[in-house]
Amino acid sequence: MAERKNEKFRNKVYSIVFESDTRPGRLFDLILLWLILLSIISVFLESVASFREKYIAAIHIIEWTFTILFTLEYALRIYSSKKPLSYIFSFYGLIDLISFIPNYLSIFFPGAQYLMVIRALRLLRVFRILKLSRFINEGNILKDALKASMHKITVFLASVITMVTIIGTLMYIIEGEESGFTNIPVAIYWAIVTITTVGYGDISPQSPLGQFLASILMITGYGIIAVPTGIVTVAMAKATEESKEKCPECSSPIYPSKANFCSNCGKELHPKA
Repeated sequence: MAERKNEKFRNKVYSIVFESDTRPGRLFDLILLWLILLSIISVFLESVASFREKYIAAIHIIEWTFTILFTLEYALRIYSSKKPLSYIFSFYGLIDLISFIPNYLSIFFPGAQYLMVIRALRLLRVFRILKLSRFINEGNILKDALKASMHKITVFLASVITMVTIIGTLMYIIEGEESGFTNIPVAIYWAIVTITTVGYGDISPQSPLGQFLASILMITGYGIIAVPTGIVTVAMAKATEESKEKCPECSSPIYPSKANFCSNCGKELHPKA
């Protein structure tokens, strides 16, 4: 009897912390969302020297409050999970752990010589921002689009790397060390800066031939920037189309999403029993 009650309680906790299609689940997600945002703001404020020196005690109290709350959340997720190890070693499980573990690690580095180490560990708390991804349903569409575009983008990047290597090498030959192109890696760095239209200006060609080559690279850069955007945009449009509910009669996307009849064939979508 006690075991059955415990299982029922665990299932209830699971529905609250892992699912968002119930009122308690939505409330839990909303509270968690605000806690994440506020904790990230506290990390930002702590990085401001004047604010940190004036309110260091309050910052520590607030941060430990967030740490305890995120620890409780992590414990509830492990307790209610049907496969605790799967959750612990999952992406979100690791992110949940990173969200509070730096504070506990800092306890074990109390020596003054480790202050910089503590600071670095505490800065890892900014990874709490990754916890926000569980609240973005459209993120799945973006993930599918990037996955579908990976092969094309890889080929595109390989082509760009080949091009900047060739142009960087040519620029090194044309300009030489006296113009700042001291070696081929530096020349390739210049080609990358130029083709991305960043243009730091720390290195620039001096000879007419070098300037001509740079001009071609600059113009090419404008076209190259648009390529990955187009690839991902097409993949996102396709992924969005596939994610839409379709008419069982003609397989056309249902628009608007809550329509009672298909706009293409007129079939009733939600017939009354």
